[in-house]
Amino acid sequence: MTMKTLYFECNMGAAGDMIMAALLELHDDPAGFLDRLNGVGIPGVVVKATPSVKHGIAGTHITVTVDGQVENPYMHSHDGHDDGDEHKHGHSHRHYYDIEHLLGHLGVSNEVRESALGIYQLIAGAESHAHGVPVNQIHFHEVGEMDAVTDIVGACMLMEELAPELVIASPVHVGCGQVRCAHGVVPVPAPATAYILRDIPMYGGSISGELCTPTGAAILRYFASDFGPMPVMKVAKVGYGMGTQDFENANCIRAFIGQTKGAGEEVVELVCNIDDMSPEAVAFAQQLLLEEGALDVYTIPVGMKKGRTGVLFTCVCVGNLRDKMVQLLFKHTTTLGIRENVSRRYVLARMFHEVQTPHGTVRVKTASGYGTSRSKAEYEDVAKIARENDLSLADVVEQIQLPR
Repeated sequence: MTMKTLYFECNMGAAGDMIMAALLELHDDPAGFLDRLNGVGIPGVVVKATPSVKHGIAGTHITVTVDGQVENPYMHSHDGHDDGDEHKHGHSHRHYYDIEHLLGHLGVSNEVRESALGIYQLIAGAESHAHGVPVNQIHFHEVGEMDAVTDIVGACMLMEELAPELVIASPVHVGCGQVRCAHGVVPVPAPATAYILRDIPMYGGSISGELCTPTGAAILRYFASDFGPMPVMKVAKVGYGMGTQDFENANCIRAFIGQTKGAGEEVVELVCNIDDMSPEAVAFAQQLLLEEGALDVYTIPVGMKKGRTGVLFTCVCVGNLRDKMVQLLFKHTTTLGIRENVSRRYVLARMFHEVQTPHGTVRVKTASGYGTSRSKAEYEDVAKIARENDLSLADVVEQIQLPR
């Protein structure tokens, strides 16, 4: 079985317009797509795609004009709530709930609307953390935020129409040095970008400048289920999304779409029969093996010789942890022997993103691949909010907008 796979090569970081441009090059009807994007109802926005060449590489550059003004994405990408910015730009501010309202009234599908809202929640949450203010107090100057909304909505529409089953990205090059913004000079990556990219492999390199914006980081985090080397794949198309600035390296993000084999991965099952341990001791051994890297640990009640009841204790792990798990099993159980079975497992690609509720942040896990997708809120986060606010689990779950 094969999977339709999309791979982002982020050797020069990522920005919303660059991602949209790279995806547009993968589309079978770029002109028709731009007509649809320009017709969804983003106020005052016109999106154009033009050919661009960086270091001899031909690609596409996306230009977003808002009320006839071309906005520079490097000037506003992480400065959402500086009141002084309104006077410098001469535009009103939009609060987070204004963006929610706008997304709710665009002429897009429910899938695109939910994805755009999920990405925007990542950005708003990062701005909230970086600047120490609640999400509902974050506000953004109008032209800049319409530019960001356009990048996000456009990327979500393209992802829906390209319909990859698996999305992977390379480690993200964020640049180095400092960048000037409305608050002054801040380090690269900017605080909001750094927060969005936590737990994702990134590196600074030697190029001075902001290579990855909060919008680009949030789009990657929302859609990519893994970050690492390009998998073995039969590539059908390659897209080049060109940035605005010029660096010593070609300023582009590259997107590959094609087929990868869903061949599964090899795992080891270590199995033993136990009839002389207390339930508490079995539970202790299970938890310890999981903490040490086991993929799964479970027990099944069994009847053993001489009529004794016991458990079939199974530890599932990747091959390079086999010896470690065998040692732990002998140390923390009473078994005198362990059987090994080598199996192949097939898994859905998993990714996490954060959803804001009236009572706090909840992590949501989305699993996708093999033609299916489903989402579930993390129990620990739901239970914490329920305990702290005297709510039932069902009450908290009702407040969470899960991707479909």
